[in-house]
Amino acid sequence: MEYITHLYRANYELREITNEKGRNIFQFAAECRQHKVFSLLYGLDAQPHWRRFVSTLDKSRNNMLHVVGTISSAAQINLIRGAALQMQRELQWFKEVEHFAEPGDHEIVNSTDEMTPRELFTKGHKDLVKEGEKAMKDTATSCTVVGALIVTIMFAAAFTVPGGNKQDTGLPIFLSKRAFITFIVSDVISLFSSTTSVMIFLGILTSRYAEDDFLKSLPTKMILGLITLFLSIAAMMIAFSSALSIMLDGKSSIASLLTLLAIVPVASFIWMQFPLLLELVISTYGAGVFDRKIKNWPYEDPKYSASC
Repeated sequence: MEYITHLYRANYELREITNEKGRNIFQFAAECRQHKVFSLLYGLDAQPHWRRFVSTLDKSRNNMLHVVGTISSAAQINLIRGAALQMQRELQWFKEVEHFAEPGDHEIVNSTDEMTPRELFTKGHKDLVKEGEKAMKDTATSCTVVGALIVTIMFAAAFTVPGGNKQDTGLPIFLSKRAFITFIVSDVISLFSSTTSVMIFLGILTSRYAEDDFLKSLPTKMILGLITLFLSIAAMMIAFSSALSIMLDGKSSIASLLTLLAIVPVASFIWMQFPLLLELVISTYGAGVFDRKIKNWPYEDPKYSASC
């Protein structure tokens, strides 16, 4: 980006230079998915500057919307984890270019495919949509099985409390103990959160998997599903530890050792699933890869300003 900035300031004719396909520097940046170079468009506040780079047609009558509608060999999407996140990034690119495009740019038909940008996007990302659907369904299926097992276990645990019940009243024997209250509360939280996660993952499995669903809908469901599943696992381990402390009353050293072992499942879930969860949150609700705060970068050099 720094090289392009200095080169543009030194010779503003750079905006007229095209490659062998007839694409200007920002169209080529979009083709290669170079978001830092593309973000320099935000520093060109004048609408004619945007149209010069976005709406100009190459030798095949492709504008920039057509360019981001296809995945070229130079596109660096393999650096993104998973097909679902790759599809989300491709949609973010298309929406970002739409910010600069004119209304008429959406109706331009290129000469090679005879398609509008949106039609070309659908055709060019057909395989990626299928791969993203498979990846989301595989993850949702695995998490649904885990959630269903937790629901079964915690539902049964609620009626087989540690120590049993009193014969005359039917109330739990250790009802007055603080550890028992912790056990009941953790059991309820685990049951409700695991049930919620199962419902969310079933929603993912039954989604229609349209292109735009990968932008917000499906990632949001996956985020909520993973969070509630993690909460259910953590609450289940707390309930297990509380039950152990009740049954091993007076042998705190053994109870403490077994409680430490209960951390292992929670830690393993964080180790394996937290990177995916973090990437989903950043990609869906983060600031994004495009820097919209760049302002007037071509005019910071007084020599360039005088030559214009």
